[in-house]
Amino acid sequence: METLRVHDRTRNSQILAAVNFPVQGKGNSVVGMYTTIVKLGSPPRDYTVMIDTGSDLLWVSCSSCDNCPQSSGLGFKLNFFDMVGSSTAASILCSDRLCPIGVQGAVVRCPPPTKQCGYTYGYVDNSTTSGVYVIDEMHYDMILGQSSHSGVNTSGTVFFGCSTHQDGGLTETSRAIDGIFGFGPGPLSVVSQLSARGTIPRAFSHCLKGDGNGGGILVLGAVVEPSIVYSPLVPPSQQHYYLKLESVAVNGLPLSINPDAFASTKYADRGTTIDSGTALAYLVQAVYDPLIAAVRFLVPSRIH
Repeated sequence: METLRVHDRTRNSQILAAVNFPVQGKGNSVVGMYTTIVKLGSPPRDYTVMIDTGSDLLWVSCSSCDNCPQSSGLGFKLNFFDMVGSSTAASILCSDRLCPIGVQGAVVRCPPPTKQCGYTYGYVDNSTTSGVYVIDEMHYDMILGQSSHSGVNTSGTVFFGCSTHQDGGLTETSRAIDGIFGFGPGPLSVVSQLSARGTIPRAFSHCLKGDGNGGGILVLGAVVEPSIVYSPLVPPSQQHYYLKLESVAVNGLPLSINPDAFASTKYADRGTTIDSGTALAYLVQAVYDPLIAAVRFLVPSRIH
């Protein structure tokens, strides 16, 4: 449990169609991440990327990366994006209108003599990725109409980072991945890009299995089904997703918690953060204590 807390502290100190991504994951206390596969380029190649609702930038490791891990302890082969190997890839120059698009934590760089739009993107665990912005085709499954069980493979042009240098935890072979799929509310995220061109509504949903192998589904856009329940985000933010937490139930029974408890912190005006990269749930004491008491009451004492 303490390992999970350390993981989270270091990380957080991070009718239109819908786009469907399958979800995998590692549920152990060292890794604690959900991943999906994005297909980029022509011909398309698979890249295993971490799902992160707490950041915007989609990036993958470049073939020219000078210190990226060459293997991963997570059991899959690492792939590196090669612009020369993709017939649809294009560089972004500093003069391009896309270059100055701002994202939280990113610094845009335009070093001579190439004048290629570069970036440095930092995470709060002090890990960073630096590289250049590129445009290429992303291949994905579209969920059409009102069914979440039918779809068609298609592609669209997306703007993403090609990482040429990494620091901090991103260099650890034990948990190495091909990149990070940030789909926060900022203008650079893939969900914002697809929404801006009318491909999908500006919405997302994810179902994350809680077992050791991860699993689930990530949908960018809206799926029109009776069983889908939407919650409003409060307040609108360009950095993170927040919900208003109103109650907590255990075994179907709402706990007796003073409503003021959900508005008792300096972040009450923001609500509760949704962050797919955080392993544990964090609650204020007035909510945490009755929750733990209810769980202890229902769980046999021998496994406490």
